[in-house]
Order: sequence, then structure tokens, then C-alpha cells
Amino acid sequence: MDVTAETVLRQAIFDHLDEAVDENGMMTRNQLSKFEVEGEIYRLIDHSRGIRNPKDMNGTLSIMSNPNGKYADEEIGGSLFSYDYREGSDANDNRKLRQAYDLKLPFILLRKIVPNIYLPVYPVYAIADDKENHRFLIALDDSLRSVADPLHLNPVEKRYAERITKQRLHQPEFRGKVMVAYRIQCAVCNLNHRELLDAAHIISDSKPHGTANVDNGLSLCKIHHAAYDLNFLGISPDYEVRINEDLLEEKDGPMLKHGLQEMHGRELSVPLKNSEKPAKERLAERYEDFKKAS
Repeated sequence: MDVTAETVLRQAIFDHLDEAVDENGMMTRNQLSKFEVEGEIYRLIDHSRGIRNPKDMNGTLSIMSNPNGKYADEEIGGSLFSYDYREGSDANDNRKLRQAYDLKLPFILLRKIVPNIYLPVYPVYAIADDKENHRFLIALDDSLRSVADPLHLNPVEKRYAERITKQRLHQPEFRGKVMVAYRIQCAVCNLNHRELLDAAHIISDSKPHGTANVDNGLSLCKIHHAAYDLNFLGISPDYEVRINEDLLEEKDGPMLKHGLQEMHGRELSVPLKNSEKPAKERLAERYEDFKKAS
């Protein structure tokens, strides 16, 4: 395929991905395997490998990163993602990714959330072929391709890179994992419309221990997320929902009554896996803030 035509096709794929990701947040393997673009079906994920190299394309279309896989994919330098060479495939898989690097072709990073569910991050770019360490360096943003030394950013570049990485990788991945753990419903009221749900931090991500782990997250509808952030709503370490005492005394229509006041004393809906349930020590710390505000 002509490189210009391929670039146009890749952009069309990204445009259609925008619609799919806006609607679903994440994508299943089946959706990625049968992705329709203007009446044509494209496979965006390989059957069995962590890299998708279509025969009729000059370069790699997607790479998959599995936190529990055998390859040491990781974030490095505050701005880059390391993608290890595939073992024994230098003439094939690595060659196609090398061509994507040489031709400056954008592609997709698929972050595995749970089996068969992925977060697409795109467009990303291979900006270095680190042969000494048997890896490619992947930039998560177009502007990061032009920095002089990606592994040694100046302070301004580093702040920008950290913000981009947080926006494009950490926040969507955190949301995806929390949504899956809570079965796409609000932990307070059980509303199950994905577009009305947020992944809320128990301990703010602005604090050093406000990590992007599922046990530091809650799936909350937008009204309960706002109420939680403002300490109108609290959650005890025993998973009980509490409402600010002053708010309980107010009279202000059905939204206040049914949306907040009637949640007082309700048991929180939590994930099935113990490892994904809200950490009680985190809830206890945050609950102290709620009690002070009350």
C-alpha cells in the first residue's frame, strides 16, 4: 500500500475509534477483531501475538501491552513507553515495527485491562529503535517526537510529558479497571449508565499515596462523585454511605431527597474480588475529612 494512502487509512481508523471509545470507554477483543471502517472490516488485534502487522500495510498497526505478560513493557523517562522486541522475530514482527518507525507511521497501543478487554491509546509513535536494550521507545503524543533527548527531558518537557501520560494513559486505564471491577455501576446508587459514571479516587491522585490502584477507586455516578469530593457524602471504612448532617436537614426537592438523603445508611456496592474492594485504611483516612466537614 502507498504510504500516503496508508496514512489516510490509519487516520480513518483512529476517527472511528474515537466514536467507539467515547461510547464504551474500552473495547473487547471481538470488537477489535471485527472493526468496521466505512463498510470495510479491519482486524486491530492479532489472533495470538501482541503485535498486529497487516500484510497489506507497510508497518505495525497495533501493539498490545499486558502488565502480566512475559515482555518487560514499561513506562520510562516520564514520557515514553518501552516495547520489547519480540523473541526470534527480527525478520517479521520487529521489522514491521521498525518500518513504522522509519516511515513515521502512527499506530495503536492496546493496554490490557482484564482478559479480552483493552484500552486503546492512539495515535502513538515509535521514536527510537534501542537495539542495545532490544526494545523500541514509543511516544504517547505527537509533540514528544521532537524533543532532543527523550530519555533526559528538561524541566518544561518533563512537566508536559507527565501531564500527557497521566491524561492519555493513567486516567483512562484507572477508569477502565474501576468500571470493570464495579460491573459498570455506581457503588452508591447502582446506576449503570457508563456515560454517567466516573472513576473517583478515594485518596486524591494529587497526594503521593493517591495511587491509581483499583482499591483506591470507586465507581460513582456524577452527582455522587461531586458530593463525595465536596464531603457532602462520605463512606465509612465499613462500607456504609453517610450524608452530611446539615444536608439531611435541608428541604430542596426530589433530587436532594432521593438522590442524596435516601442514600444515608445505605451499604456500598463493592467489587467481587477482595483485592479490588476499597482499601479500608484509605476509606478511614478520607472519612476523617468527611467528619470534619460535617
